[in-house]
Formats: sequence, C-alpha cells, structure tokens
Amino acid sequence: MGAYSNEELPLPPVSDFSNTRLSKHVHDNVHGNIYLDPLSLKFIDTEQFQRLRDLKQLGAAHMVYPGAVHTRFEHSLGVYWLAGEAVQMLKKYQGLELGIDNFDIQTVKLAGLLHDVGHGPFSHLFQSEFLPLVMKGTEWSHEQMSTKMVDHIVDKHNIDVDSEMMRKVKEMILASSGSGRKNDAGEKRFLYDIVANGRNGVDVDKFDYIVRDSRACGLGCSFEFQRLMQTMRVMGDEICYRAKEYLTVHKLFATRADLYRTVYVHPKVKAIELMIVDALVEANDYLQISSFIEDPSEYWKLDDSIIKTIETAPNQQLRESRNLIRRIRTRNLYQFCNEYAVPRDKIENFKDVTAQDIVCSQKNGGVLLKEEDVAVSNVRIDLTRGRHNPLERISFFKDYESEEKFSIPDDRISHLLPTCFQDMIVRVYAKKPELVGAISEAFENFQLNKYGIKAQVHATPEKKKRRM
Repeated sequence: MGAYSNEELPLPPVSDFSNTRLSKHVHDNVHGNIYLDPLSLKFIDTEQFQRLRDLKQLGAAHMVYPGAVHTRFEHSLGVYWLAGEAVQMLKKYQGLELGIDNFDIQTVKLAGLLHDVGHGPFSHLFQSEFLPLVMKGTEWSHEQMSTKMVDHIVDKHNIDVDSEMMRKVKEMILASSGSGRKNDAGEKRFLYDIVANGRNGVDVDKFDYIVRDSRACGLGCSFEFQRLMQTMRVMGDEICYRAKEYLTVHKLFATRADLYRTVYVHPKVKAIELMIVDALVEANDYLQISSFIEDPSEYWKLDDSIIKTIETAPNQQLRESRNLIRRIRTRNLYQFCNEYAVPRDKIENFKDVTAQDIVCSQKNGGVLLKEEDVAVSNVRIDLTRGRHNPLERISFFKDYESEEKFSIPDDRISHLLPTCFQDMIVRVYAKKPELVGAISEAFENFQLNKYGIKAQVHATPEKKKRRM
C-alpha cells in the first residue's frame, strides 16, 4: 500500500502562525509531512516521550523480519496525525452540528500522541507475559501507566495546559480498556472513539500500526483507511460508516488478524519472546525490574535496553539471564516442536495448556521430562471481539442524506465471510534441542488424551527430532 502522503505541505492553523518558531514539520515514511503544533512539542521534547524511541513497536519481531525496527515513537506521531485528520474531517462536514471546536481538536490529537507513552519493553510481552509471572494477580496495564506518565510529564516539565483538556486526554487513552470513561450528559461521546475505540474497535491506532507494521515487514496491505476517514459521519453521538464500506471495515479486522498470524505470533518470534521472558524473570530478583511500574519517575528509565544491561553485566546473579540472551544472539533458540489449532467446538471452554500438561502426558521410558524443559505458547487470534463478529457493533448509514443508522448482518453482504471469528493455537517448544523428540511425543499423547485424535496437521519432522 502506498504512503498516505499529503498532496502539499500542511500549514499550521491560522491561530498558530504567531508560534511557528515553536512548531515543526517532520516527514513520516507512512503519512508524509506531519505538522507538530507547539503544545504537542512540549510533550514530545521530554525524556519521557523520547523514551519511545527505545521501544520497538513489534518487540522481538525484528529478529525474524529484519525491517521491523520501527519504534513506538513514530507510531505515536502517526496516531497523533491521524487523530487530528479524523476530527478535522468530522469538523469539515459536521462541525456546526456537532459543535467541534479547537479545544476538541487539540484534545484528540494529544490523546493520539500520548496513548502509548506508558508502554513497556518488547511490545505487549512485558504486560501480558512477564508481569503475571513475577506479580501474581497484577492488573497493571500500559494504558493506566500512560495516564500516570501524562501527569508526570505535565508536573515534571511545568507544561501549561488546561486541566480539563488533560482529564479528557486521559479518558480517551483509557477508552478501549475496562477502566474507560463514564458517559457524562452533554459529552461528545464520539470523540472518545477516535484514538482507542472501546465501542467497536475501529480507531486510528489500528489505522496506523496496520499500515506501518505491514510496510516495515515487507508485507502487502490492501486495507485503505483513507476511505473510512473520508466517509465517516457521526449519528447519534457515534461514528458511523457508509454501508458500501462494510467490506473495507471487515478488511481492517482481517488484516490485523493476518498480521498476528504472520508476524506478531510467528513461531520463531514467539520462541525468542519466551526466551526474553525467561531472561527477565531470572533477572528480576536482582534488578527489581517489576518495581519500575510503581513510580512514573522511575518507569521512564525502563526500555528495550534492559536486555543489553543484562547481557553486559558481570554480576554472577545474572548468569542464567545472560546465557539465555547469548543463546538468542547465537540463534540457539528454543526449538519449536509442533502446534495444533483447538477444534472449533472446544474453543469456548478452552483452558490454557501448561508445561505440566505436556510433562504429565509422557509415557514411561526414555528421557524423563521436567516442566522447566518445556515451553508452551497459547496463541489467541481474533477479530478484536473474541468469538464474536466485531462488525455487529458497527453502525452504518445508507448515504449522506440519510439520518438513520443501522447494523448489517454479515449474511446480507457475502456468504464468503468467516462464520468463526477466533483461532486458538497451542504451540510447544523444547528449551533444549536434544529434547525435541521426547517433547513432541508427549505433545501428541496430550492431544490424544484431550481430544481422542492428533489435532496437529503433521508429525514433527524426524530431522528436527535428531538435531542435537
């Protein structure tokens, strides 16, 4: 997909010409020229925001896709720009009707800029896999940390910004999480669906990372977010789309799911991530990595370079972690044994498979496996709403003269669209290459005990079993 470039250099708003020395243009490889307004620059030019340059957007994916070295810094600039474009588009066509003013525009843009400022190292690995192992029962989220970091940046750098604006910025950041905003009477609810859409999942965050990640990994992308931004309208305080764009919206979710399968949870990427998690867990007691999440003034110091810290430290307490990182560097990875897709009728009641499940499925004789020899990855891929069709929550309209919004049953559009909206894949890895054969056999036994069949597509190759 080609870059979403502006036909001409965008000019700052008229009200900003007195501050042009305090504003900037940057050239983004996805969206072209991006205008950064003076208030946004006050946030960008801080050590807390610049930290995003040291957080790769796709974590360990660059170890498999060498081009995937883009960071959360450029993604945040992209979301900032698209958020501004989206609200400007709504103002252009419905500004008087909706009462969109410059305060609203600035608020939405700041929410887009700062939505990931609290993100942890290595994409979602830090929040979803590392923290649950070292802090049982934790409910920490990068969205909540982003709101804390926003307050910290404002206080630390004495940024003169309207407190009501910052309250709404933080609510917009949390809009897609369970701790999102309350509906206040008279609020412009539709503004909270632009950056992080908790209502139906269509938002500019996805618009940016789908195109950006596809390009960085050298993959094609036929999803065109421009069509959605140009045709969206607000009806009943909700952003709606023309009915003829149904398949474009579906392509948004389908492309995202394809990126998950192809890139984000690629078997090799997951092998490396499992090793990084083990390295961080081993190092946590000594480095107290998990303690960083308690204080924004310390948290901003935590980024992907934690791996280099471990790798180069001479301390004996970090020896096991260093060995794991050295194995990653020398491509001596956890060995992928096999995988299977959970049968469709078993997905609803599926419980995560554990290393203990595999070890307990080993037959007597041969190598005696231990739980620490096995790594299991339970991979969920869906269209954002689990087993449900995300398009059921999206409202459409007939044409620009229409004042009625409606949902569209998928069988009214095409019988080629999927009837199942979630995949559950179980993958098993051997932490030592000489155990691939024993673990593969135990994994097959587990499937037979669980489902009465070997659900995997094929047996583990003999060549891999013999690898030492």
